[in-house]
Amino acid sequence: MTKQVRWALMVVIVLLIIGIIAFPKLKNTFTASEQSSSPVPTNVSARNQMLNINVEVLKHQTLTDKTIVLGTTIPDEEVDLTFESSGKVVAIYFTEGTHVKEGDLLAKINDKPLQAQLKKLEAQVPLARDRVYRQHTLLERDAVSQEAYEQVTTEYEKLMADIELVKANIAQTELRAPFDGIIGLRTVSEGAYVTPTTMIVRLTKISPLKIEFSVPEKYSSDIKNGTRIVFGLMDSEGIPHSYQATVYAVESKIESETMTLTARAYYANPNEHIVPGRYVSIEVAKDEISDALAIPSEAVIPEMGKNIVYKYVNGSAQPAEILIGLRTEARVQVLEGLSVGDTLITTGVMQLRSGTKVSIDNLR
Repeated sequence: MTKQVRWALMVVIVLLIIGIIAFPKLKNTFTASEQSSSPVPTNVSARNQMLNINVEVLKHQTLTDKTIVLGTTIPDEEVDLTFESSGKVVAIYFTEGTHVKEGDLLAKINDKPLQAQLKKLEAQVPLARDRVYRQHTLLERDAVSQEAYEQVTTEYEKLMADIELVKANIAQTELRAPFDGIIGLRTVSEGAYVTPTTMIVRLTKISPLKIEFSVPEKYSSDIKNGTRIVFGLMDSEGIPHSYQATVYAVESKIESETMTLTARAYYANPNEHIVPGRYVSIEVAKDEISDALAIPSEAVIPEMGKNIVYKYVNGSAQPAEILIGLRTEARVQVLEGLSVGDTLITTGVMQLRSGTKVSIDNLR
């Protein structure tokens, strides 16, 4: 390597070192220059920011305090039908899943021995009746004793009692509907031998329908005969529906294990469109105020033991302290702090401060 080349390399190395040392300082200088040349942003206070909000113009409305519990639909009447005596089923007269009337004959077991016994006894009735008549005629003529007359009379009465007993036994071979209702699915067929413990079919009356539910102990005073309730359920298409029912009976005491009071209500159930066994949501009205000044719950801000809301006043938010009365799930009653006609801010309340500029998106 020549002397000139070595000197050239040394010069290049020195220049690189100087550049490495000087570059950070030059960068800071240019950055400071850019910052000094750009405009300095001014501080924008929260009250000068424009917020989009929803508002509600206050007016009197009905406010109802409700208790919501779960209940079930149960039949007005339901019974598992059985025969009162044992025997072979000889006939079934009902069609499963159909309506029957009180007293309709549903099924029959063999009663031929009883029918024969009845026929035998009834054949003795004319002779026994003639004996009584003859003895009575003779007694009037003092031709027989009183004892002889009473003996034939007793035999006649005993015969008639035996006939009634056989007829009662025959009636026990018939299964009849004790009330109007819908017959269920039968569990036996013709020819089966049944006893009084054999269930033949279930009979259910669902019009009217009963709604059974329980309320916590603290609400027990709100439930009494005549109390109106609203229960809701969904139809086959998933659409919710509400119905009204009336309490007709309340349990005599509070259940000690659950600390609840059980009650039942009647629903007319026209067309029998609601079946027993469904769970329903029940609303029990506890208190109702017809002229309450009520606001949405989400508009209230609890703050240091106070309840604060914001009113819309000339394009800005202004705080107001309120006194709250009755509370429901969605709304609260305002006793003091607001008036009818005030425009209440109902959304974005957590971002508001006194004097915040606001723009109305939706007015109720």
